[in-house]
Amino acid sequence: MAKPTFQKPKGTADLLPEQTAQWQHIESIARLLFGDYNFREIRTPLFENFDVFSRSAGDTSDVVTKEMYDFHDKGNRHIALRPEGTAGVVRAYVENKLYGPEFDKPYKAFYIGPMFRYERPQAGRFRQFHQIGVEAFGATAPALDVEIIAMAVDFFQTLGLKNLKVAINTLGDQASREAYRKALIAYLKPHFDELSPDSQARLEKNPLRVLDSKDPRDQVFVEDAPSILDFLSDDSSQHWQTVQELLTALDITFEVDSTMVRGLDYYNDTIFEIMTVDDSLKGAATIAGGGRYSGLVAEFGGPETPGVGFGIGVERLISLLATQGVAPVKDDGLDFYVVNIGTSTNVVATQIVQAIRSFGYVAERDYLGRSAKSQFKSADRHHSRYVVTVGETELANHVVNIKNMATGMQQTVKLADLYTDLPTIIDSQGDEAQ
Repeated sequence: MAKPTFQKPKGTADLLPEQTAQWQHIESIARLLFGDYNFREIRTPLFENFDVFSRSAGDTSDVVTKEMYDFHDKGNRHIALRPEGTAGVVRAYVENKLYGPEFDKPYKAFYIGPMFRYERPQAGRFRQFHQIGVEAFGATAPALDVEIIAMAVDFFQTLGLKNLKVAINTLGDQASREAYRKALIAYLKPHFDELSPDSQARLEKNPLRVLDSKDPRDQVFVEDAPSILDFLSDDSSQHWQTVQELLTALDITFEVDSTMVRGLDYYNDTIFEIMTVDDSLKGAATIAGGGRYSGLVAEFGGPETPGVGFGIGVERLISLLATQGVAPVKDDGLDFYVVNIGTSTNVVATQIVQAIRSFGYVAERDYLGRSAKSQFKSADRHHSRYVVTVGETELANHVVNIKNMATGMQQTVKLADLYTDLPTIIDSQGDEAQ
């Protein structure tokens, strides 16, 4: 019998402490910035009933037909790991009656967390991946669409991402889409035998998805396909014009891409993608996508409620930040390393390191019984700003030595003063620990 191998599942990644500082930085910027726009964090389960995703994403979407991680649990319930964030947030919005009169409209929420899709792993694409996303419910105003786009641009600019490009389109309202759907079917039907099998299956159910196909057989026909912009109702046309006016008023440069449809079936009116364009990327790389939707809240048993939001792939974002040379966030190292010499100093070393931490400093000590020389080497490896040394002589005199590693300045201080007034002691050395 072969020995088991213990390796991470295909399409997943270990994020080691050296990497998570970058993740934490991105997440903290998102929380702070989204808070400025009055969005608050929501956390939903990693798994839901299968119907939550199959009904929201649409039966013809790749997510449902090819990529869902679904299974029957021990109670024979059909469960799925979440492939995207919107459906769970909508389910929570309805189940917790967040549409009630006691809640302000629009109701604004954001989420951060892992998602799961069974797809072919490749660079920047994983089976467990992470998204940052936002949703706003209860307002149809074009200004809210623009706020969502502006917030995403603001976020990327704050992180230092360069060469941003905003692409927008509209899918119109229900009447617009129905008229466009008929025109698109009429255009594609004569080419039915030349389309990919996926597009053949979708032609009658959801012909817009043919525009989203990456198959070269379908791409041949996309360029000359009818444009949704020629089928907009008066209301949708006005909404579309206002979105463009407001983006212009905010000095947000955008391009209209009439072939964009997004990958999920619940969108209407404004949709958008934000990408970064760079020579090193050999083109454009999409880092955020989203738009407006209706019908989804009602689909989950709530009142008809408009929504708008976006999703950001964190792995893709981190890769692009690295490609563009935006400095990654690094661990700043230790504030203090406590060197203890002699077994009799073990107790006081533990007391000292805990006291230092109580002031909010990052502190470490030796746990391996190493020599003073080895402990000082460890302090150097940790880039510690200060080293506190306590030996048997210092212990007998109730003092410690504190060395500023940048200036070389040393001083002997009473243990009682270290326990009660460490920040003042550090101030006197002229190089305060952060």
